[in-house]
Amino acid sequence: MPEEKKISMAVIRRLPRYFRYLHDLLKLDIKRISSRELSERMCITASQIRQDLNCFGGFGQQGYGYNVESLYNEISRILGVDKRFTCIIVGAGNMGTALANYENFKKRGFDIVAIFDVDPAKIGGKINGIDIYSMDTLEDFVKQHKVDIAMLTVPNRTITEVAEKVTSVGIKGIWNFSPHELRLGEDVVVENVHLSDSLMVLGYRLRSKGY
Repeated sequence: MPEEKKISMAVIRRLPRYFRYLHDLLKLDIKRISSRELSERMCITASQIRQDLNCFGGFGQQGYGYNVESLYNEISRILGVDKRFTCIIVGAGNMGTALANYENFKKRGFDIVAIFDVDPAKIGGKINGIDIYSMDTLEDFVKQHKVDIAMLTVPNRTITEVAEKVTSVGIKGIWNFSPHELRLGEDVVVENVHLSDSLMVLGYRLRSKGY
């Protein structure tokens, strides 16, 4: 596969959409599909689909289209869905609780094994069967368990300190739900999630239609 740095993030962010649509096609027992047919389902031009997929190699055949199962498996591999990632949640508030209760993570290969917090009233409890530990025990936990991803759902005022703590113990993947745009070392992969941005885009689209 080509080096990731040479591939546009816009292309990478479309891959999960392809993954979802191809999964639906498999459930419908559809064996093959053309870029035109896929474009009609996804509301992306056929040309864009071909360009996106060509970034990772040629998956289609002229006059035949794409083998749905083969393409689904290739995109699964590219996205790392065929691997399993061990995750922790830092912050047992409303967002942390929602993430812990979201069952689809496990289906997608993301196993949440622990939750960490600073609130004595929460430490020692469980959310969806997942133990809540003190932040003071994070380093020891990571020494004993391989942790790939930390989901950060802490207040904005503490996010930088928490992110530094998490990366200092060797965790290389950060899923950040705070409004603060985290930028850490080059060896740390950060995905900043801004839920309010998506909501404002929805508001704009409603307003533009006069609703």
